[in-house]
Amino acid sequence: MKGYHIIRTILRKVVEHAPFRFESACDPKSKRYRRLEACVPAYTLPDPLATFDGAPVGDAKTWYERRRPELLECFRTSMYGHVPSTSLATAISDISVDEHALNGKAIRKEVQIGIAGRPEYSPTMTLLLYLPNDLKKQGIRVPVFLGLNFFGNHTIHWDPAISINRSWIPDNSIARGRPPDKLRGIQTSSWPLEFMLERGYGLATIYCGDIVPDRRDGLYLSILKWFGGEADNIAADSLGAIGGWAWGLSRAMDYIEQDEELDARKVAVIGHSRLGKAALWAGAQDERFAIVISNESGCGGAALSKRKIGESVAEINSSFPHWFCDNFKHYNDKEEALPVDQHELIALIAPRPVYIASAQLDLHADPMGEFLATKHASPVYRLLGTSGLPVEELPAVNVPVMGTMGYHIRKGRHGITLFDWSRFIEFADMHFKNR
Repeated sequence: MKGYHIIRTILRKVVEHAPFRFESACDPKSKRYRRLEACVPAYTLPDPLATFDGAPVGDAKTWYERRRPELLECFRTSMYGHVPSTSLATAISDISVDEHALNGKAIRKEVQIGIAGRPEYSPTMTLLLYLPNDLKKQGIRVPVFLGLNFFGNHTIHWDPAISINRSWIPDNSIARGRPPDKLRGIQTSSWPLEFMLERGYGLATIYCGDIVPDRRDGLYLSILKWFGGEADNIAADSLGAIGGWAWGLSRAMDYIEQDEELDARKVAVIGHSRLGKAALWAGAQDERFAIVISNESGCGGAALSKRKIGESVAEINSSFPHWFCDNFKHYNDKEEALPVDQHELIALIAPRPVYIASAQLDLHADPMGEFLATKHASPVYRLLGTSGLPVEELPAVNVPVMGTMGYHIRKGRHGITLFDWSRFIEFADMHFKNR
């Protein structure tokens, strides 16, 4: 059996690194189809600096007063959905504070965030924060990385004092059906907490399932119910899970603005994979986020949809029908009909710094499409007086490029690693120290 596993591993490596020319046809049914840059069809990207009626956008005033609002509305209508118009105030209450966490290195806080006046649904989410203790002693407000996690706050570190999330968690290859109590610390490698603290940054995180459970009926169990929606009367442009997660990130920002130990001017919103889609959408809408970071967010995130390579619109809507609004399903296998593409989502973050990261073997997320979306958002950054992306061609593997826009493609598979976090912190250092 050992020999069998060795041979299987060798064969898998050969297939992974086989050059594109070995593929004879672009068969969409083939798994290797996703590897072939030659299979990308001809496509035309919408111009971020031209309004929908064709008028040129030649100055910042036109961008802010006309183009930016119409792009936001189009993304809401076509992809992410509208947050119901009901105005809900954020309710915040402390759960616990420990000023000597991690052997005195950190302050740990747990905060409940809910909806004021709706006690039956409030509090709705638990925000976990770690702050470097030495900055507090110096009287310095702490810059923060804010991001959602996949399996519960207690999974991001071994600290036994982190409250265990009791919300529903997905039973996948990581959780393996284990109860929440057995999942403490399983995502430590994705959240290098001590490294962040040593570099002078705080971490703020919420379990995404506290906001919207990542399942087909999750919307009806959570955010739509909070807003008074009915499961049998959901509009085609009502928000999906990604819109809900983005809304939750902004509610966390409501808290950060109130905490005098945190520097609300220096908050980097970050997300990996599907949560990278949410981070981009949150950053596009909410200009309070100073930096926006997407790690391997793929289709519906940083990758161009019109390339029709990697995960397609039809695939993502089939596998995860709850992520986007129902209107997005109109573009299944019809990406060319989309009135917007993801370079315009990234452009909505301008002129604030944005960093897009890819992985060489994460072909499902289309690394080239992520790079090109970043590149084609650059004209908006330049219009607004910043440098845009400093390169025109895909950089070498493990060679990051950083201006107001940053990008890297690292060696390896889908995931968020210490290499990624090191680049994100370097990027934050570059921009926050100039503020």
